[in-house]
Amino acid sequence: MKLAGARILLTGASGGIGRCLALEFARRGARLALLARDASGLEAVSQAVHAVGGSAACVPFDLARRDGHGGVIGRVHAELGGLDVLVNNAGVSRFADFAEDDPGAICNLIDINLTGALLLTRAALPHFVRRGTGHVVNIGSILGSIALPHFAAYSASKFALRGFSEALRREFADARVRVTYVAPRTTATRMNTEAVRELFSANGTAMDRPEQVAAHIVAAVEQERKDVYLGWPERFFVRLNSVLPRLVDGALTRQARVADRLLHPHAGVAGTRRTS
Repeated sequence: MKLAGARILLTGASGGIGRCLALEFARRGARLALLARDASGLEAVSQAVHAVGGSAACVPFDLARRDGHGGVIGRVHAELGGLDVLVNNAGVSRFADFAEDDPGAICNLIDINLTGALLLTRAALPHFVRRGTGHVVNIGSILGSIALPHFAAYSASKFALRGFSEALRREFADARVRVTYVAPRTTATRMNTEAVRELFSANGTAMDRPEQVAAHIVAAVEQERKDVYLGWPERFFVRLNSVLPRLVDGALTRQARVADRLLHPHAGVAGTRRTS
């Protein structure tokens, strides 16, 4: 699709990948509505968009809410005169022992990573169907295909987002609603804490710059691709895990032991996992 003049709603716009996406879309002439919880962060991104010659409306909204999504779509229509592309980019992560993780934090993660994307998409679909065109872009993760120990809640949310993308594509094929699912590998943003960076460094896992990831996502939208998995050898392991998951278990079990040591540095050598 041609991005010049396209009306795009981008969630998670104040984060690392979100900011880079806003600038990439703006450089190609898209008109943007930027959504995030942080109003001041949104304003900073909006100013950066205007600095590269683009235009952006700010839509502060907490995707963890269970209502108001229809109002967001209505506001976007008022600001942009319509909507062509919805980019569900907002997300949070958790690096933790799942059995000890905070229940509220788990629910918040699911609300932002999954439920918010579903409800916002649901609100946008009637407009797409009525026009006979529209594009939903869901930003997942390699961890939505390879479940990583100590990222159980995050992996669960991204597995679900991948399944949602597949179901949506099939359900609305006759309505000509396009669905793109993009799965980045680990990206060097604030979402990944120092402990996470240390874990991936110890395991030799590469981290992409958010600018690189944003460029790939924008290209996927332009080319109307269905599924995009970023990074090598990550793409290979996605395929391997889908057909021989038990073969992958051993490597990820070893990674879990490294994670245990990072989460519990004073637990001792004999056993790092706590039982109470």
